[in-house]
Amino acid sequence: MALLAWSYLGRDGEAARVARAQREGGVVEVYANVDAGAVASLIAAFERRGAGVTVRYHDLSADVLDARFRREADAGKVGADIVWSSAMAMQAKLVNDGYAQTYASREKDALPAEAVWNDQSYRITAEPVAIAYNRAQVAQQGLARTHAAFAQMLRARRADLTGKVATYDPARSGIGYLFLTQDLAATRDTQALLEALGATRPVLMETTGAMLDAVARGDVMYAYNVVGPYAEERAKADPRIGVLYPEDYSIVASRVAFVARGAPHPAAARLFLDFLLSREGQDILARAGLPPVRGDVAAPRLASGQARAIPGGPRLFVNLDPIKRQRVLETWSAALAQGKSP
Repeated sequence: MALLAWSYLGRDGEAARVARAQREGGVVEVYANVDAGAVASLIAAFERRGAGVTVRYHDLSADVLDARFRREADAGKVGADIVWSSAMAMQAKLVNDGYAQTYASREKDALPAEAVWNDQSYRITAEPVAIAYNRAQVAQQGLARTHAAFAQMLRARRADLTGKVATYDPARSGIGYLFLTQDLAATRDTQALLEALGATRPVLMETTGAMLDAVARGDVMYAYNVVGPYAEERAKADPRIGVLYPEDYSIVASRVAFVARGAPHPAAARLFLDFLLSREGQDILARAGLPPVRGDVAAPRLASGQARAIPGGPRLFVNLDPIKRQRVLETWSAALAQGKSP
């Protein structure tokens, strides 16, 4: 009876796939930086469908995840079956360096073309980047709704906003560095925005959660480049927080997953990846506040002209090149220096 759970999905050969996963030990090891609470329902649904295949979920920061996985793999002791992270550049570098195995997911045909790279890495979510603000301190009619308008507002209100704008520290946060590189690639006007931001002596933080805490307390009025869906979930529970998606463009980031090369439980890993990408799995993620990558799952979405997906593959991990990284951070440091000038 146990094997009937996966065949219930109507896919040929699912019972055999589950049987292989059970022979491997009936477990799938997942290294991820997705909050465990946000994926609890997803894991529970998979385990119900998986007929005895249990998920061991390791909730790690992006940097720790990358370092641990590389260290274990390089020692010939791969610990992860699935590697799932929002650090898109790090994930692309891992795939390029040969740490992922090739697997054409059964859900591949239902995905946008840009969601799949070489049948190795898969985008699981599509999460736009936003500006958060304190509702009590920022008048609705005064909201800057484009990047250019935001830069203009920062310049015009420099005195009022000094120390009152938060953003990622790109030197310490992989996600912050990713967003900075995408802003720089989006338009030449980003340089002016960075200079206007730097002139306010921004409060630099390492997580969206910390920035939203500061917004809610009123310590800062704005938080630039927060993870939008996370901010929206916080705003639902905390009316002090407002969320705005710039109308000219909003970077859309993804949490990327792949099956590890040398995975100890490859059959279980493939089952889990397919479930992440299935309509059922994507719907569960959407209801948990993680926007799905699939277009056939109901979820709020930005207008096509507003959403700007982060490109994958070599164009992404080139930003991790030490020389390139140094140049980007020098650009950022020069912008911060604006805050030291009179």
